[in-house]
Amino acid sequence: MPRYAQLVMGPAGSGKSTYCSTMVQHVESLNRTVQVVNLDPAAEHFDYPVMADIRELIQVDDVMEDASLKFGPNGGLVFCMEYFANNFDWLEETLGHVEDDYILFDCPGQIELYTHLPVMKQLVEQLQQWEFRVCGVFLVDSQFMVESFKFISGVMAALSAMVSLEIPQVNIMTKMDLLSPKAKKEIEKYLDPDMYSMMEDNSDTIRSRQFKKLTKAICELIDDYSMVRFLPFDRTDEEGINIVLQHIDFSIQYGEDLEVKEPKELEEEPSNLNYDEIFQDS
Repeated sequence: MPRYAQLVMGPAGSGKSTYCSTMVQHVESLNRTVQVVNLDPAAEHFDYPVMADIRELIQVDDVMEDASLKFGPNGGLVFCMEYFANNFDWLEETLGHVEDDYILFDCPGQIELYTHLPVMKQLVEQLQQWEFRVCGVFLVDSQFMVESFKFISGVMAALSAMVSLEIPQVNIMTKMDLLSPKAKKEIEKYLDPDMYSMMEDNSDTIRSRQFKKLTKAICELIDDYSMVRFLPFDRTDEEGINIVLQHIDFSIQYGEDLEVKEPKELEEEPSNLNYDEIFQDS
């Protein structure tokens, strides 16, 4: 039987550990089993049990204290991840092999790991060799995404991870529970955005003609190919958490030996997507 994995990614402070903790509690309420693996060698603490912790293999503090290496925090983390990539046998031994494994990998937040360094791609390929079906879960802080240009920056970060890893990816706006009612209403337009309208709304603030052309090209790329969409994640909303989980489960075909849930065909325009109707229990 296949095994299943979520690679929980996103910038530092985007809520990866909180996502893992919330998802563990939610999955347990559904009488399912999920395990968490910490892959952040700089992590300090988390409020959930882990089945494996990269800090048992290598820690950023130890690397930084090594006088022969002379690494700072970022260089030390990259060194740790490259060391991890050369010691995947540690992870294989720690994971063992239990049928129907479902594991959340809590990943570091350094964006270079998902852009030009091969470590995370190597991890994905190794997990696939171990018969894991892998889904990327890219998190961005909703409090950061309430302005158009910040949103475009977040979209590009998510797209970078998607292109680099070449796996199904679900993009999530976290910390929705921390937004004011006004901010929640404002951010709805960013969940399934009209990039052309967004560009027009902010065209007057771009003074450079070349920068304006570049921004327009990026918006057109994102909009024309529908490459990036976001789901809201409110840790106090069980129904919303379940919708996120259903999207991820569908992307990796979790439980396909049972009854696969297919998206319903909608008559509405894509901008009017109702995720409660797309994924509903049959």
